[in-house]
Amino acid sequence: MSTASHSGVARGALAAGVSFFLWGLWPLYWRELQSVSSFELIAHRIVWSLLLLLVIMLVQRTLPQLRAALTTGTILGASLLSGILLATNWTIYVWAVNNGHVIDSSLGYFLTPLCNVALGFIFLHERLRPSQWTAVAFAVAGVTVLLLRAGHLPWIALSLASSWSLYGILKKKSSLGPIAGLTAETLLLFPLAAALLLWRVRSGDSGFEHAGIGLDALILASGVITTAPLLLFAYGARRIPLATLGLLQYIAPSVQFLLGLWVYHEPLDAVRMHACVLIWVGLVIYTADGFWSQRARFGPATDAA
Repeated sequence: MSTASHSGVARGALAAGVSFFLWGLWPLYWRELQSVSSFELIAHRIVWSLLLLLVIMLVQRTLPQLRAALTTGTILGASLLSGILLATNWTIYVWAVNNGHVIDSSLGYFLTPLCNVALGFIFLHERLRPSQWTAVAFAVAGVTVLLLRAGHLPWIALSLASSWSLYGILKKKSSLGPIAGLTAETLLLFPLAAALLLWRVRSGDSGFEHAGIGLDALILASGVITTAPLLLFAYGARRIPLATLGLLQYIAPSVQFLLGLWVYHEPLDAVRMHACVLIWVGLVIYTADGFWSQRARFGPATDAA
């Protein structure tokens, strides 16, 4: 590998790592806005993210890409469904964080890679290797432990993992780039988000009016906080191997898990710990399988002279 290529990979890994680390710190941000309704926060997030994304596309001169999303029926439908899944994921996550379920939300994102494998088998008819089946089995065992021994279905973790995985499947099939795709999704959700914000203002229930200058500034910053990690992720994903990206993605739920445990002092009883261990074993198997399959496909890397 040339020096320039190595430098590009290093920058890509740093960008992707930072993006996942920022995603992991999100509970700190949303907890500061705990006094505002989760639905209102997501509406603000959609509105301010859209404005920032439109500015980015304007600077990049890529606004014409939105025409396909708004005039082609199949792309329009897929973008609308993607937007609904994304908004659902965001809303559940913010509600969970602000109601003392940071560890449960981190468990959802630990489950996401294994959920991707399962849904890929169901919807994309992808063939699974024995090790992938084993990894999924450990995840199912972890969820079963929570269901049988804790007496409740881990709906937060399952809804976060499934909504994000389904969103990923739609993005995989999308013909739009990451920025254009996210812009189309937020644009289609904008009317509903704007209507919700206007209704809350007219009814006197808007948290934005009564939160104070500091919290108002945090709400307005939701566009930057949403978009910045996505841009870093898009930059890094193009420059590093998929196996490396798959390993880095565990940074976000790991940081969230530690925040829930050490900062917010959420309970972690023996049942939840056993479930987490089963899911983590599945992730280790899944990650090892990814490295070995990539190595078998491309062979060991060699440096160019």
